[in-house]
Amino acid sequence: MTCCTPATTIVSADAFLPSIPSVDEFRLASRSIGDGIFQTDISIPSIHCGGCVNTIERGMAKLEGVRNARVNLSTKRLTLRWSDRGVPPDVIGALKKLGFDGHLFDPVTDAKSDGELSRLLRALAVAAFASMNIMSLSVSVWSGAEGSTRSILHWICAAIALPALLYSGRVFYQSAWRALRHGQTNMDVPISIGIASAFAISVYDTYHGYDHTYFDAATSLVFFLLIGRTLDYVMRERTRTAVKGLAQLSPRGAMSIGTDGAYEYIPLKEIRTGTRLLITAGERVPVDCNVESGVSDVDFSLVTGESTPRLVRYGAALQAGTLNITGSLTVVATAVADDSFLAEMIRLMEAAESGKSAYRRIADRASRLYAPAVHLMSFLSFVGWMIWHGDVHQSATIAIAVLIITCPCALGLAVPMVQVVAARRLFESRIMVKDGSAMERLNEIDTVIFDKTGTLTLGQLQVTNLDRIGESELLMAAELASHSRHPNAQAIAAAARGIGTNGIRFDAVREYPGMGLEGVSRGSIYRLGRARFSCASDTSPNDATVFSRDGRQVATFTFSDRLRPGARSLIERLRNRGIAMEIVSGDNEPAVRAIAEQLNITAFTADILPGGKLDRMRSLTEQGHKVLMVGDGLNDGPALIAAHVSMAPASAADVGRNSADFVFLQDSLETVFLAYRISRDAGSLIRQNFVIAIGYNVVALPVAILGYATPIVAALAMSLSSMVVVANALRLKGEPKQGKTKPFDSKLQLRQSAE
Repeated sequence: MTCCTPATTIVSADAFLPSIPSVDEFRLASRSIGDGIFQTDISIPSIHCGGCVNTIERGMAKLEGVRNARVNLSTKRLTLRWSDRGVPPDVIGALKKLGFDGHLFDPVTDAKSDGELSRLLRALAVAAFASMNIMSLSVSVWSGAEGSTRSILHWICAAIALPALLYSGRVFYQSAWRALRHGQTNMDVPISIGIASAFAISVYDTYHGYDHTYFDAATSLVFFLLIGRTLDYVMRERTRTAVKGLAQLSPRGAMSIGTDGAYEYIPLKEIRTGTRLLITAGERVPVDCNVESGVSDVDFSLVTGESTPRLVRYGAALQAGTLNITGSLTVVATAVADDSFLAEMIRLMEAAESGKSAYRRIADRASRLYAPAVHLMSFLSFVGWMIWHGDVHQSATIAIAVLIITCPCALGLAVPMVQVVAARRLFESRIMVKDGSAMERLNEIDTVIFDKTGTLTLGQLQVTNLDRIGESELLMAAELASHSRHPNAQAIAAAARGIGTNGIRFDAVREYPGMGLEGVSRGSIYRLGRARFSCASDTSPNDATVFSRDGRQVATFTFSDRLRPGARSLIERLRNRGIAMEIVSGDNEPAVRAIAEQLNITAFTADILPGGKLDRMRSLTEQGHKVLMVGDGLNDGPALIAAHVSMAPASAADVGRNSADFVFLQDSLETVFLAYRISRDAGSLIRQNFVIAIGYNVVALPVAILGYATPIVAALAMSLSSMVVVANALRLKGEPKQGKTKPFDSKLQLRQSAE
């Protein structure tokens, strides 16, 4: 059901793409990721399994200048990181030596269907037709047909089997041939030998008038193997389709505004930081940007999962892929397309299933050793039966059965199939994960460290004493506050939304950094800010915000940060699992204590510098703890990297998202436990799959060696073991249906955009 090297496919459009790019083309297709390191994506259409992945990654690691090579099986893409030493590594040439054709990744060309599923379905249909008809004819033989009648039925079976095996089995033959031609072996080699041997010995038996043949075994083997390979492809294609849908949320270009005010439509790749763009109603935001002018409702569901649009105006930050709904906005790009939020989410999704967890490394090593072991066991079975019994025909039949029954397809699928399903479940729950090893590490945690602001809280202040402030005073303060981006001012402005207006307007508004706002209205001077700035005689605490008129206090505002939804539920669930929790924050002690008491977390540290967070993380690690760090800010980056595993919300600073192993696109912290639960269940299913695969071989191998399994029984047993492994992986559950958060559906997003 899997292969380890590429299978030749029907010539497609990929064959006509430039196969050897020039140095300049290679550089243009690469992007700098800092420190003299470049990243290049190479499309490799012919890869099919984990063995292909191992072969390519090992081969690329030998190239001079290559720092890291990672292959994603679902997207059939190699992501290469290399040091700039003047000349890029000859990746395409190295791939050709390994037996793979590759070309520089093109999002437009590679978004098209590769036709692999239709080819697999056609091959599966032919194999099914041949297998069913040969089985029907074999019933007559088993029922007692003799002499010429039996011989004619056998020759009819041969006539049906030959074209079916040539057409449907080429998926395995071509892969095996290409492996052998490049001095390698793979799981398709014993499969191909088994199919060819079963057919050859059946022709021999038919010619010499034996009672039974194994045409049904050969065709059934191909049929069941193709079922498994098709299921494997479909599951991977689901993940690949999700990534494609996410990529299609990004427009092909945008309307730029020149220095002279002229409008020009430019491709997405030509948008640079600082480019001014016009985003009209109904358009998606092409790159990360800040609003320069205009007011509109924007759908942030891609980022937060919430379907309610947000009102945005001057200074608001917009992420690539969000949908502008009502008005036109003039924005200034803050990132290029490859560095925008949407591109980052796509990269995280693509990396999810390609990580090298310990389980996957074990399975990969076992699969590499297994093919030679299968050939050796088959050969020893033949020799042993020749010595014991002396019958060439019987010895060859048993050797073929051993070759077929011990094919390590189930072992090859044990880990990657679970990782593919887990990546899909996480994606559907709006959780991005960088690699499969992160899921394994998350399953091992015994301690969680939380940052406070932006993690346990939303980092969105709210006014807590509205009941002591009159409506008129609130509206006046909110009007003045609307001229500032300070969090306190924004909280006051937000508190007055929906109340109405009193018609007051301020002139000559001026903001004094670190102090507050001052404005003039109807001859009076109004101030909003620190107590000593607004009115020198005020007795309010210095951390309070005071609104004054001509130096006299009008209102005093107090604030609190809003607890992130799901925080209490997460803490309770982690506590029930016996996981220790701690808050480590740079905020002041009273603010941290208040949040800790709300969540009933006894361990907390306040007023801590970024280096202190890192020291605390190292201290816990030295004590043998496996720590999950959940944080979002610039000062959390070192701690996120040092943690055993880390998570950050999508609203985190860029460095926080880049440092974290998981990024969750919801406001609710319940997502953290969901990721933990999926990772735990995935680990359990992987272990179950190992037991199934190893247990099957422990039982099946002696049965075949002792001669109790015919080739058709071997084919059925081997195929059944692989399908059991796939079915077991599909048991992994995602987010409960009753979950309150809107699940991510890239197709739905596209339909909404079209409407």
